[in-house]
Amino acid sequence: METAFVCLIAYGVYALTSGLVLVMLGVPAEATTLSPAQFQGHGAAYIIACPLTIAVLWIAIRIARGDFVEYLALNWPSSGELPRALAITAILLMALSMAGSVLGVEEISADPYVRATAAGGFLIFLIGGCIATPIMEEFVLRGFMFRGWSQSFLGPVGSIVLTSVLWGLMHTQYDWFGRFSIFLTGLALGHFRWRSNSTWLTVMVHSAINIFSFFTLGSYV
Repeated sequence: METAFVCLIAYGVYALTSGLVLVMLGVPAEATTLSPAQFQGHGAAYIIACPLTIAVLWIAIRIARGDFVEYLALNWPSSGELPRALAITAILLMALSMAGSVLGVEEISADPYVRATAAGGFLIFLIGGCIATPIMEEFVLRGFMFRGWSQSFLGPVGSIVLTSVLWGLMHTQYDWFGRFSIFLTGLALGHFRWRSNSTWLTVMVHSAINIFSFFTLGSYV
């Protein structure tokens, strides 16, 4: 319960901070087309919200007199872990793509408001979406939440499943297949975190997934 409470506070800080940034910049939370300046605003919101969200975790860990690096398993993965994780992830993404084609699921873009008309802000959005967001989400989910829940009655397996469910539900911009795909990807990331004891590994894989999605699914010019 304490882990869930801290994560709710962290999510609240993220939502409030990113929302305030978007309001200050006059950017709609969701839209089909954004101007370059508005596109940059979304990237800026992610970048600004990231350290403040992580600060909530740091405060909670320090209050508990824990070590931030140790608690979140901010260990560098071994040389073979990253290639293995990327290979498994690539196979999973290909399988999901094939399943989507068989089921006739409409292909989704990396984000519903990303359009070529907003390409002027692509770099800032790329930094926000492919660096800041993976760090923030992995620190919260596969770092803090996994650590707390894996030491409860859920155990590591239950923690991996539950964090993956929550991660899928968070992505409300996608349809049922998109959320299911994110859930399965979460299971893979949870496995990587458990096997390697490295949250940095899941950050790198998450970042690679987002970069791949942005360059292959987005409508950019």
